[in-house]
Order: sequence, then structure tokens, then C-alpha cells
Amino acid sequence: MNKIFQKFFTQAIDNLKHENRYREFLDIARICGEFPFAINKKNGKKIIVWCSNDYLGMGQNPQSIIKAKQALQDFGIGAGGTRNISGNNSPIIDLENTVAKLHDKQRGLVFSSGYTANDGTIQALAKIIPNLVIYSDAKNHASIISGIKNSGAQKHIFRHNDINHLEDLIKGTSQELAKLIIFESVYSMDGDFGELEKIIKIADKYNALTYIDEVHAVGIYGQNGAGLSQKLGLQNSIDIIQGTFAKGFGAVGGYIASNDDIIDAVRSYASPFIFSTAMPPAIAVAIKNNIEYLSTNSSERQKLFANVSVIKQKLLENNINIFPNDSHIISVRIGDAYKAKIISQKLLNEHNIYVQHINYPTVARGDERLRITPTCLHTPTMISELIFALVQTINEVL
Repeated sequence: MNKIFQKFFTQAIDNLKHENRYREFLDIARICGEFPFAINKKNGKKIIVWCSNDYLGMGQNPQSIIKAKQALQDFGIGAGGTRNISGNNSPIIDLENTVAKLHDKQRGLVFSSGYTANDGTIQALAKIIPNLVIYSDAKNHASIISGIKNSGAQKHIFRHNDINHLEDLIKGTSQELAKLIIFESVYSMDGDFGELEKIIKIADKYNALTYIDEVHAVGIYGQNGAGLSQKLGLQNSIDIIQGTFAKGFGAVGGYIASNDDIIDAVRSYASPFIFSTAMPPAIAVAIKNNIEYLSTNSSERQKLFANVSVIKQKLLENNINIFPNDSHIISVRIGDAYKAKIISQKLLNEHNIYVQHINYPTVARGDERLRITPTCLHTPTMISELIFALVQTINEVL
């Protein structure tokens, strides 16, 4: 590479390191059947993972593994193409029907990831609906921000969970323009809930479409694991529900669920959907089984929330500063990028506990934190070890 260009890449990385924002990927090997244990490939030690999104352990559901193995034998490794060019197959169609049933919608649409589900759907909506105006919560996911930016639509950002600000913005928009409100059910960093009922009322009042991101809620909330909107009895009042298979459902991929016309139009206009290779059939089979399992079994959810409750209580008893919320996400305030990184490293190196530090741009500068995500498979012993190590390490560093 020409030295003229080399310096730009070197400088970009140096800047990240200087700001303590350089991302180091820890090479770990999950142990099938022993999650949340994993192997730290750097030193071969067994560690306990406390920052996985596999909240319910569905990534190692024995039934789904058996079904995926059979699907590999039946269909092979990949789908063989995009959905419209040879990649469409029965397991993906079955999965979309399962998603639709889960959310009590007419139809589902599977994407390669939750990110592309948001990005692609929002872009498509702006192509389909003339002069669309989008209203987005200030703390919405990066994928939503990307989708809005790529859509080229007029946008307004309302202050996080500030319904009065949302209404003021809508009032300032011409009544003739189509409106879309995008929000989340569980916000991934602070772990607080979105104002679902209030936003729906605003949407009804001003004839706006509603679009909810349920990625950190599906599988975990609701009687059948359909998310916070199901728990609150509101999913039939929301036009488009977006979710992921990569967290509560333990696999990979994303989706939306809505009525026939919306899904058919998005499928026809969303470039990330049209031009992405279809999900491998074996993965689709495994995901479908996980969704169906969690639709009729609640023990994993109950264990998860029992663990969350214990951990929050013990952290507060030890004067550890956590973000107040009613969700399963536990964020420990650090407020300094370097110190957050050091605490994370010490937990790993000295206690074999893996908790990832979160820095800018995922959170604002000065808002750095550790993000702890308990699972249903963490034991009381693991919890005690976490609290001891966390208290000791934070007191050493802060």
C-alpha cells in the first residue's frame, strides 16, 4: 500500500488507542453444554462469561442442536443464493410463519441480522411512503440511526422517552405528511423500558405508523416470549415489530412482523434483504425450535429474572453504582474510559470473569460502564464470585 494512505490508517488506530477506545476482541471458545463457561484462548483458562446476549442459553438448546444436525444432512450448509434467486427454502418460510404467529401478525420477514432488519426496513419504508417523516428516540440503536440516515427521509429526534417533546415535534409537522415513530422496548445500555403505551396514543392521535425494536426483549418478556409489547398487551396496536434471533433466541439473524401488505412491500424494496444470501436452512430450523420451545416454557425466563434480582440487590448492598431499571440488563457506572478498560482486564486476568467494558461511541463520553448480562444458567456460586471480584476490583481502580 502507498505510504500516503498508510498514514491515515495508522493515525486512525492511534487516535482510538489514545482515547482508550481501541476495540480488542477476546478469542473465546464456548463449551457446548457448559455455558456460561468458555475457554480464554489466549491462556487456555476456563472463564465465566457475564456479557453474553444468549440470555436464556438457547444457543446450546440440545433439541435445536439435534434438529440443526438433521437439517445439515438434509439441506447442506448454505441456502445457495438470495431469497429471490434459488435461496428460498421451506425452513425459512416456516420460520417466518413462526415469527408471525409469535407476534400475532399476518406475516414475518427474515433478514440476515437484526441490524439489516432495521436498516433495510426503514430504507424501504421511505421508498414506499412519499414524503415520510420519521420520529426517532434519541437512544435508539445504531442500526435504526443508520436506516434513517440511509433512507434520506426527513427526521426528528425526540429526547429519550420524552413524550411531550415527541408530540411537540409532530405538531410542528404538516398534517399532510406521513409520519413514522420508531422506538425500542428495552434500551440496551441503560436497560430502561420505552414508553410504549404513551407512544401508541400519540401515534393514534396523529395518525402515525409505529415501529418498535424488540431485540433485547424477544424470548425474554411476554407470556410466549414475544417481547415487552406482548407483556403489556400492546403488540396488536403496533404496526411493525422488529426483533432478532441473536439474543433471547440464541442464534443469528433478524426479522420484522407486520401485516401482509407491509411485509410484501418491504420484501420488494429493502435492498439489504434483496441482495443478501438467505439464512442457512439448518440455522432457520434451530431458531424455529427455540422460538417454539420458549413459547411454551417459562422456566428459563423465571431463572433469568431471579438471578437478575439477586445480583442487583447484592450490588446495591455493596454500594456499586448501577443504572436503575426494571429490566434484565445491569449497567455499572464507571465514567472513565481508561478505568472501565482496566477493571474489565483485571476481572478477566485475575478472576477469570469476562465482563466487557462499554465506551464511546456506544455510550456518551463520560458515561463509560461495565454491562453485565446475567443468564438463566449462572449459578449462585458464580453470582457470589462475580460480586466479590467486582467489588474488590472497582475499589482498587476507582
